[in-house]
Amino acid sequence: MPHDRFVTRHIGPGESETKAMLDFIGVSSMEELIEQTVPENIRLKDPMKLKEGLTERKYFRQILNLAGKNKVFNTYIGMGYYDTITPAVILRNVLENPAWYTSYTPYQAEISQGRLEALLNFQTMVCELTAMEIANASLLDEATAAAEAMIMMMNLRSRKMVKSGVNAILVDEKIWRQTHDVLITRAEPLGIELRVQQKNSFEFTDDVFGVLIQYPNSDGEIIDYSDLVEKAHEKNIKVAVAADLLSLAILTPPGEWDADIVFGNTQRFGVPMGYGGPHAAFFAARESFKRNMPGRIIGITKDIHGNRALRMALQTREQHIKREKATSNICTAQALLAIMAGFFGVYHGPEGIKMIAKRIHNIAAFLSVEIEKLGYTQLNKNYFDTIRFALPKYVMREDIEWLSQELEMNFRYFENGDVGISIDETTNREDISWIIEVFAKAANKRWQVAKEYPEGFSIDKKYTRTSEFMKQEVFNKFRSETEMVRYIKRLELKDISLTHSMISLGSCTMKLNAATEMFPLSWIEFNGLHPFIPKNQARGYHEMMEELRRDLSVITGMADVSLMPNSGAAGEYTGLMVIQEYHKSRGEEQRDVVLIPSSAHGTNPASAVMAGTKVVVVACDEKGNINIDDLRQKAEEHKNNLSAFMVTYPSTHGVFESSIIEMCELIHKHGGQVYMDGANMNAQVGLTNPRLIGADVCHLNLHKTFAIPHGGGGPGVGPIAVASHLIEFLPSHPIMNNGHVGINAVSAAPWGSASVLPITYGYIKMMGAEGLTEATKMAILNANYIATALKDNYGILYTGENGRVAHELILECRHLKASAGITESDIAKRLMDYGFHAPTLSFPVHGTLMIEPTESESKEEIDRFIGALNLIFEEIKEIETGKADKENNVLKNAPHTAEKVSADEWQHDYTRTKAAYPLNWIRENKYWVPVGRVDNAWGDRNLICNCGTPEEYEAFK
Repeated sequence: MPHDRFVTRHIGPGESETKAMLDFIGVSSMEELIEQTVPENIRLKDPMKLKEGLTERKYFRQILNLAGKNKVFNTYIGMGYYDTITPAVILRNVLENPAWYTSYTPYQAEISQGRLEALLNFQTMVCELTAMEIANASLLDEATAAAEAMIMMMNLRSRKMVKSGVNAILVDEKIWRQTHDVLITRAEPLGIELRVQQKNSFEFTDDVFGVLIQYPNSDGEIIDYSDLVEKAHEKNIKVAVAADLLSLAILTPPGEWDADIVFGNTQRFGVPMGYGGPHAAFFAARESFKRNMPGRIIGITKDIHGNRALRMALQTREQHIKREKATSNICTAQALLAIMAGFFGVYHGPEGIKMIAKRIHNIAAFLSVEIEKLGYTQLNKNYFDTIRFALPKYVMREDIEWLSQELEMNFRYFENGDVGISIDETTNREDISWIIEVFAKAANKRWQVAKEYPEGFSIDKKYTRTSEFMKQEVFNKFRSETEMVRYIKRLELKDISLTHSMISLGSCTMKLNAATEMFPLSWIEFNGLHPFIPKNQARGYHEMMEELRRDLSVITGMADVSLMPNSGAAGEYTGLMVIQEYHKSRGEEQRDVVLIPSSAHGTNPASAVMAGTKVVVVACDEKGNINIDDLRQKAEEHKNNLSAFMVTYPSTHGVFESSIIEMCELIHKHGGQVYMDGANMNAQVGLTNPRLIGADVCHLNLHKTFAIPHGGGGPGVGPIAVASHLIEFLPSHPIMNNGHVGINAVSAAPWGSASVLPITYGYIKMMGAEGLTEATKMAILNANYIATALKDNYGILYTGENGRVAHELILECRHLKASAGITESDIAKRLMDYGFHAPTLSFPVHGTLMIEPTESESKEEIDRFIGALNLIFEEIKEIETGKADKENNVLKNAPHTAEKVSADEWQHDYTRTKAAYPLNWIRENKYWVPVGRVDNAWGDRNLICNCGTPEEYEAFK
């Protein structure tokens, strides 16, 4: 085997390790294992038709060549996307640091204190700038945040309003076009009436529940909305504001004129444009709305020792618990980008952010004056960063466009011929001169280069902010790079990521995110492009995306792919909306029932409800398989209005169900479509595919199967692949032609989170068909190796017909609660003492642990994990036999902090060594939790969701 094959770097076990594991589980070859695991009738007969895998060096040259086809112009289009300066200390130590980008969503709070603090900083910064009471830890983008605000206002209707059928929302026509398009998509299936009007024409009739406005508006004009808000509130109508967060450093924040919800994008806070994403949207509201807020909220609590600790608050709001009763299907958000934006706020502080905002405005004001001298009319009276010019009769828009292109600049062009310029943080003196040069040449006039750097403030005082913000210590302490890098490192060391040990989370596929795949994220040729530039400036992107779509089509067996959905849940929603549109095209609007197995991930029913459908739950049998008799009965019962069947394959129980083709045929027989949830594609690639089993549409989690990192809770990418009859319904975009003409947009950007697509592109190109198939087989082997090693002590809840699991397994723990009072949560906390992130807790079956090792983990690491769980089982046995106390034992007291282990007093019957170093190898790489077991209930009873002041922390003393 060539030494430079990428697959040998990606897959953990080598040849001898693989043989040892095969021997251990009792098979003679990998082929025999696959035959025992994957039903014969769904296995591919031929290899996937993909190109041979590239070496890392060859791929690097290829992606470099594609980068060279992208043209990086100075872009002043605005419209929600602006160039920014990512501080090098954040770029190097966060975006390019695997300790940050390979961590998982912080469900296990004790091993996530670093990123929880970084996200708390983000929430606090948002609250301070918007003058609102509570903020979440990010959403997917500004347009989908607008949709979440709309739905939240609908859910906040009074009982009287609900009973009266109040269903209209007033939307200012001066919002971003991409936001408007996403609102159309999300409103229609929920029966919400969008009334898009001029704000001066708003009529607060009795059927209106909400208002949505933009500040500054889409023209760049600053509007006084205070009277509008007052009138709306008189009628019990809520007001949501899309705000430019950076502008709020110098403009009166919406919270000060009594807005109910404020949302927008934090891209300007050091996060590159990336041809549209990913970026972290923000969402802030009144605290009284906290239980209706979408997304995750970081809150402060205390641990069992009384020390301050952080964790995700109010988790009972989330879709994985509320399922079809959830008000949002948000799962993955944009944690990594929110962390970057929060660090941007920490590094610059209030003075720095205000200075950046003032400088942007001053440049815009200077340009407004100078360009008007050339005969143009500037139409915005009050503005932050955007100026809009009406052209004199003797100047053609085409002249401006041609001249600006020649000088490698992009302006915004309005439909009526006006030209817009949006200034950003990067605009400098030379840029100012070139901008004016374009307007001067187009008007055939001369312009004298200004000697003075632009100064001055032209915003009316009634719009300017007078209140202070971000006075918390964290935003006023770290100004030197030395101190900043130490702060970032201090937080980093509090957490477990893939840089420390395997993360065995079932249904999450925490595989290697290879350095070569990640490199392009930092290149300006990929991250410096605005999503609305002419396509000829992004030829490298489009060549890459076309190849990626073709490759994903081959892998799934489907006909085409949309890259627009920017999370797995967004992919689910998009797929269901495509199915609904298909039924409508056939005159079958009545088809609105979706069958979903009881084992499904919570996003499935939540997405189905958001798509305007009715959820009917299908039972599973005692072996964990979908009960085909129940499916048959319900498909027959709903045959006249059956829309779709949502199925995860292999099942969420970690099994290849042999009746999958029969199930899909049953749905098709009754006029429905099959939606396959791609969460478990890591067990399919190269062995079978969604189309072969009978699916019509599937989404893919590129942040699972296809190597995009989880980033501590995002970014995620959830493209959908469809059969040929559904291509015409794939989502379009109102501004850019993204190659599809179907439903309205599902995200703000035409190609979703484009800047992370090179990761998946690189993964596929370097693995090739053979490598991808090897990875799938190894993922299955690793899971079966663990299952074989642990089954005698714990028990494996579900297996296939031949006693095999797919790529993940469910560890039975419920008997341990009966025998020793030990829960799956106790086991999870004790694993932290061994240096491991816990497997998935109580999903899909309560009281169990779901384990997915992926193909990237070596046998040595897996053996350490197995050794830890087996020793924990022995510790449980000590409780059962009475050798250890039922309450004061290593599991109930876990995890153990360094502070407690090294304290002068030790009030436990077991030794300090047993608490901290139960196995010898732990001494070589000891991870110390920064806090003891957190008290979630206390945190929800005493909700604090921002950094606060020292005085506010008296409760922790």
